[in-house]
Amino acid sequence: MVDQKAVQDALKNHQIELPSWAFGNSGTRFKVFGQPGVPRNPYEKADDAAQVHKFTGVAPIMAVHIPWDKTDDYAALSAHAAANGIRIGAVNANVFQDNDYKLGSVCHPDPRVRKKALAHLLECVDIMDATGSRDLKLWFADGTNYPGQDDIAARQDRLAEALAAVYARLGPGQRMLLEYKLFEPSFYTTDVPDWGTALLHCTALGPQAQVVVDTGHHAPGVNIEFIVALLLKAGRLGGFDFNSRFYADDDLMVGAADPFQLFRIMHEVVKAGALYPGQHLGITATSAPAQGAGRTAQPGGITATGASAPSTWPVAFMLDQCHNIEPKIPAQIRSVMNVQEAVAKALLVDVEALTAAQLAGDVLAANAALMDAYNTDVRPLLAELREETGLAPDPYKAYLASGYGEKIIAERVGGDAAGWGA
Repeated sequence: MVDQKAVQDALKNHQIELPSWAFGNSGTRFKVFGQPGVPRNPYEKADDAAQVHKFTGVAPIMAVHIPWDKTDDYAALSAHAAANGIRIGAVNANVFQDNDYKLGSVCHPDPRVRKKALAHLLECVDIMDATGSRDLKLWFADGTNYPGQDDIAARQDRLAEALAAVYARLGPGQRMLLEYKLFEPSFYTTDVPDWGTALLHCTALGPQAQVVVDTGHHAPGVNIEFIVALLLKAGRLGGFDFNSRFYADDDLMVGAADPFQLFRIMHEVVKAGALYPGQHLGITATSAPAQGAGRTAQPGGITATGASAPSTWPVAFMLDQCHNIEPKIPAQIRSVMNVQEAVAKALLVDVEALTAAQLAGDVLAANAALMDAYNTDVRPLLAELREETGLAPDPYKAYLASGYGEKIIAERVGGDAAGWGA
């Protein structure tokens, strides 16, 4: 049997990172729909992110996106976030919305464009230094639309050259998270289309390069938890971009399309001991190894590169929903609650019973061990945990009753509302 108190203790230590861009104006791929009260600058985004943490208690981090969150003083932004009880998390680079990037950024055939893109990536590391951020998150829209448009292998060489330059700029407590995407906006080739490509580049770079799994960036039917399990086993799962998709990269609220998939993913995370740093049972290193050093044998023959400082790289559980037509802050709260429910169910899996059934070849008993946990109503457990920590049992309802939404609508009049520029 699973100890409910142990489950609640684990839930207290799990943290979720919010995307600043989810608080700005967004909508569908065809139009951005404005809403009243949205932030006009990254400071107001931090104010809104702080509200999500205030009512959930598990979202003390806000990722930023440059240039969407560009400001004159990033240290001041970090201080403002800290005054609100949160901190600045991953710095996301944007090398896909400039006209120069029509044919790519770091993979572009023109050296001038590649130089421009690299300069932006290095600027983002400077911002990390100013904010105290640990993670640089890289997603590239680079690719081609037609056979023969560019040399596939040459584009990989250009990508590797840029990544190596950025990697060399990282400090000892910083890391690079490389994201992949099956397709879009390019349709013939995407330069980082899958986890294998991302992993190859990260492995070539060293221990401070890891892979990000965006749950919306896969073809229908792909077993994402299998990818998660192997990246965890290799010590290369840097983080998630959690969202839901029915068809492609829909960027909907986490758990909206397939909550069972979210549970299965979190089961692999919990089983690997990677839910939070103190629970980590995987890759550790007693010192900061040089690039390519510190390889540690893992069960099953897969090897992993030991982490640089800090000694264990945690998995970052980031949200990445932005095609939202629903109100911003309540949608983020709902996503955080959905992730918490999936984590709670994953923690309730009777691992001893599951393992015994697996070793005995009892297919039905093994499946039942997972389904029993998934079918458990964990809302009472989570409500009790919140009340124990001084929070309202239902964060969503508590936020709606707080009046904050009406307050920002009344106050945020004039100026330019933030958005992601589509």
